[in-house]
Order: sequence, then C-alpha cells, then structure tokens
Amino acid sequence: MIRAPLAMKLCGFLYLFILVTSATSAGLGNRNDKGDAALKLTNISENPGQYRMSVNIALMSHLGILVISGMLFLAFSSNGRSLALIGSVFRIGEGLVLLYNEVSVLRLLDLAKEYALTESNKESLRLLGDQILQTKNARFLLGLLLLGIGALAYCIMFVQSGAIPSMIAWLGLVAGIFTVIGILVNFASGFSTVYVIGMLSMMVFEVLFGGWLLFFSCATA
Repeated sequence: MIRAPLAMKLCGFLYLFILVTSATSAGLGNRNDKGDAALKLTNISENPGQYRMSVNIALMSHLGILVISGMLFLAFSSNGRSLALIGSVFRIGEGLVLLYNEVSVLRLLDLAKEYALTESNKESLRLLGDQILQTKNARFLLGLLLLGIGALAYCIMFVQSGAIPSMIAWLGLVAGIFTVIGILVNFASGFSTVYVIGMLSMMVFEVLFGGWLLFFSCATA
C-alpha cells in the first residue's frame, strides 16, 4: 500500500512530468489548433516519424493523468473523501478522453501519406483531415473541461481542509472556475479569452502545486 507522503511526492513528480511531456509533444508538432489541414498533412508527410513520436509522448502524458488521479486520492482522501472521489473520477475521465483522442488522430499519418502521393484527390483528403482535426480539438476541450471540474473538486477540499498552502489552493480554485466557465463559453460561442486565462492560471497552479508536493510537502505535513 502506498503511504500518503509517498503518494504526494509521486503526485508532484507527475504534475511536472505531464506538463513537460505535453509541451514536448506540442513542440514536435502535435498541437491542438485550428490551422490549415492541408499544411498539417504536408508537415506530417514530410516527417511522419516526428509526428508519431509527438503522439507517443502525448500518450505517455495522458497515462500520467490516469496515474495521478489515483495518487491524488491516496494522498488527500483523508481530508474529504467525497470531494477527492469526485475529483479523481473527473481526472480519470480526462485521461481516458485524451488518450482516445491521441489514438484516433494516428489516422492522420496514413492520410498525410496519401495526400502527398495523390494529385487528383487532395481536396477530399484535406476535408477529411480538417474533420479529424476539428473533432480532435473538440475532444481536447472536453478533456480540459473534465480537468477543470476535477481541479475544482480538489481545490474546494484544499481550501476547506488547509491540506496545502492557501495561496496555491485558492489559485487552483480560481483557475478551475475560469477553465470550466471559459470552455463552456467557448463551446457555446467560440469566444476563447476566458478559457485562455483559465488554462494559463491552471498551468501556474500545477507548476506551483507540483513543486510544493515534490519538494516541500513532507516538511510541512
């Protein structure tokens, strides 16, 4: 059985691991944007190995989300079992949605190869690529919505229990609120400013929370 102090250290490592692997995957070309599908297919066809690597790194990142869901529950459920359960269930949902999302976009590798070899069918392939990318972006936002709800549940518990420094707990609470509201607004109207603020705040929260868990949690426990 993993004890709570060790689970907290593992959570800290996983928070930072997930952020680093997500950034690495995006840097290698696996971005969630609304760019030109034709350009995306061309870029993938020119370096399919790099794109496959970017997807594999993203899969590692999303597997980390599933693991951190369990570690968070082991580390903090004694401070509020119901909220910890809600938070972990939504984080598991986030991980599963994002894992499926990455597996589904591997179709772009075959599509990009065909796009590079054909001259007569480019438009239909571009439209198919655009559809895949739009679906990927929608699933990605769904995953972030689940992240926001999961973070909200845990941060409400942290604020109530004082289990972590109050500044970090309140930052996570605000980030969760902005993320959830921003994504719902984005789904409804396409307005993304609130969502961007929420995600930037969430990244700062996860860096601070992960660093505190990894380096300082046992000293203050």
